[in-house]
Amino acid sequence: MSPIRMGRAMVKGASAAELGDRTTALSLALFSAAGELDGAAVEQARRVLDRAQERSAIAGDHTVVALAGATGSGKSSLFNALVGEQVAEIGARRPTTAKPTAAVWGESDASELLDWLRVDARHLVGPAGEGGPEAADKPNDKLTDKLTDKLNGLVLLDLPDFDSRELSHRREAERILELVDMFVWVTDPQKYADARLHDEFVALMAHHDAVTLAVLNQTDRLDVNAVQVLKKDFGKLLGADGIHGASVLATSAVTGTGVPELLQRLANAVAGQAASRQRLNADVVAAARRLRHGVADQEVAVARLDRDALDASLARAAGVPIVLDAVGRDYRREAFAHTGFLFARWTRGFAADPLRRLRLDRTGGRPPIAVEIDGSDVRAVLGRSSIPAPSASAVSAVDLATRSFVRQASDGLPVKWAQAVEDAVDQGEGALGDALDQAIVGTSLRARRPIWWLLVNVIQWILGVTAVLGLLWLAALWVVGFAQIPTPETPTVGFLPVPLIMLVGGVLLGLLLGVLSRWWARVGARRRTAVIGKRLTEAVAKVADERIVVPVDAVLDRHRQTREQLDRAAA
Repeated sequence: MSPIRMGRAMVKGASAAELGDRTTALSLALFSAAGELDGAAVEQARRVLDRAQERSAIAGDHTVVALAGATGSGKSSLFNALVGEQVAEIGARRPTTAKPTAAVWGESDASELLDWLRVDARHLVGPAGEGGPEAADKPNDKLTDKLTDKLNGLVLLDLPDFDSRELSHRREAERILELVDMFVWVTDPQKYADARLHDEFVALMAHHDAVTLAVLNQTDRLDVNAVQVLKKDFGKLLGADGIHGASVLATSAVTGTGVPELLQRLANAVAGQAASRQRLNADVVAAARRLRHGVADQEVAVARLDRDALDASLARAAGVPIVLDAVGRDYRREAFAHTGFLFARWTRGFAADPLRRLRLDRTGGRPPIAVEIDGSDVRAVLGRSSIPAPSASAVSAVDLATRSFVRQASDGLPVKWAQAVEDAVDQGEGALGDALDQAIVGTSLRARRPIWWLLVNVIQWILGVTAVLGLLWLAALWVVGFAQIPTPETPTVGFLPVPLIMLVGGVLLGLLLGVLSRWWARVGARRRTAVIGKRLTEAVAKVADERIVVPVDAVLDRHRQTREQLDRAAA
């Protein structure tokens, strides 16, 4: 199957809508991950997108075909044979084509397209005989006249030799080859196996096999058997370059051999009116596939990663154990203030408020209780806690847990993506510590007072008042007796006077209830610590989400979007 016929079968699906869908997908991929992809591949992809946009915006259904070949391959002679006129200057040994020459078939204006190609030498091809007296002697005049209608819209370019000793000639040929819709590689029996042709051009553009023709020119120098052997060998080389199933046309600008077939192939390409889209489509596919090497086939699901070690290390670094210890001591301290022995509660003032010392004595988000500070204590002014700084081992544990989490999240990703995941959690020195501190400060460390505090407090007051009344009663009896004033009979229970029972009973029962309350306060402190511990764990986990998990997941989501868009562009 010839390249053109194979190309037309492939081009059938290369509609404008498909091309637009591919370019959109490639643009989205570059938008989401340009920094994590290979710089050269990204730059090439952007050029492809720019070229697709510019080419699609040019009016007219023209098909641009480039004759490309090495010095001495007879490329310009073949160009003249196809045109039917002596348009291109011919040089047998030295390259004479410095600038591309264009031949345009049909009356449709191709000026905008040729301006975009930056081709100044232009020739309008009309029916045979209009080129002057020289054209009447050309062997393919009648065929050219016959195919004129079929070739309408063809823009044929004669390029400078890509192996020219003039650097400007080579660069001009390479520039045009990036823009044309279809390639015709022209070579001769001496240079058909040239490494520069195959390695630097044909192989690199093998993904454009649907819009590629191979021509073995100057076959008039060989016999029929030799031509067949070289065509077969040339076809094998093209297959090695990646152009599979390509057929090689044998031509001769001198005898006209193969020129009609080549014209027919070009007419087929023009009739399809899809070569430009196929070229652009192939460019987009090639760019997407090259970028795809910088993306993994899948991403890790962050939600499924084990983060227990990460949360535990952050909690330790945030001082959660210290805070929970303070919460327990604060609960016991407050419990003693409400349930302890009434006449011993004054000793509570000698014990420092554990939460107050950490500047965590706030409830419900209200401002912290005023604390006398000097002007240098900026932590209080800024609403920071006074939790001791984490130890070196705690800091190391956070670093180790974070790196382990990042390593799991970036498992299987290319180097640049793995670096992006690592950079996503780099929030700057001290940023994570401040976030953890604010999470602790912003967490309520208190809860509703237990009902049993109220009940015990009432009983303690009753017992305390009873003891005081008994003491006052006994004191009154002592004063009366001391003054030798007749006293009424004191009620007794058994042989014990009631005032003594009130005093001793109130004190002993108050002490006993205080001891029981202290034991029960320890149980309550453990429960309160568990409740507050859950709050603090959630607060620390939220910081981990904001500072580590969410940024990592965002990078992986960009990786997923990039992979999907590149697959969509390269499909």
